[in-house]
Amino acid sequence: MQRHTFGSTKREIAVIGQGTWCIENGDRGAAIATLRHGLELGMNHIDTAEMYGSGAAERLVAEAIAGRRDEIFLVSKVLPQNASRSGTMSACDRSLARLNTDRLDCYLLHWRGQHPLEDTIAAFEKLKSEGKILSWGVSNFDLPDLEDVRRIAGEGKLACNQVLYHLEERAIEHAVIPWCEQHGVVVVGYSPFGHGQFPGPRTTGGRVLKQIAAAHNATVRQVALRFLVRRPSLFAIPKASSPEHAAENARAAELDLTKAEIARIDEAFPLGSRPSQLPML
Repeated sequence: MQRHTFGSTKREIAVIGQGTWCIENGDRGAAIATLRHGLELGMNHIDTAEMYGSGAAERLVAEAIAGRRDEIFLVSKVLPQNASRSGTMSACDRSLARLNTDRLDCYLLHWRGQHPLEDTIAAFEKLKSEGKILSWGVSNFDLPDLEDVRRIAGEGKLACNQVLYHLEERAIEHAVIPWCEQHGVVVVGYSPFGHGQFPGPRTTGGRVLKQIAAAHNATVRQVALRFLVRRPSLFAIPKASSPEHAAENARAAELDLTKAEIARIDEAFPLGSRPSQLPML
């Protein structure tokens, strides 16, 4: 599994990790087996949130990582309505309890809400000083939001920005990715297969993916995933529905797309104009 430095943490983390949104809705045993198989394949970045299943996903993750905590880069998120100074502290304690761990490797604000960023960031720094989190970041932040974080916290504090990113939704390439790369912040793409928006085999983009996949003895989803982590600043956290699906995701990191192939994908899935508001799920 290819690893890159995860921003200000300076830790080497798998470029393809494991998402857990709605993981609690399926068979519990299968979900746990899938996460464990992903870990065996080197996908040591597990992302969850207090919102997912109202804590059920965190409890499931706790079972999956039991006895293996030190191998894992564990990420969770605080909901915006809980992101006051005291609310963030309490939410983190609840997540730690559900995850059965004494620390998070990174703790994110799920999206920007009504509580002042100053209060949330102060709580993050307090949690970090107490050893309950080792780094912190944000999710679904556009350029003005990121600038606000830098103004409040200073350089080198923000570890990552987790955002929607797939072949049919590349809005972050306009300004978010360049800003993050300039400031040493990694970008973690969620929903890399687009939740029902993955290009069909008869579309222009689908045919391009199929041709490139055939050249590498790979699947079209592996090609898409590899494209989305093509730069050192980019990570992805696909959710897998089975151990076999986890293995397919993991093998995407082994692909070595040529510059010409990357250019073909880039042309097949046009960036489009910059939206007025960053899309999110």
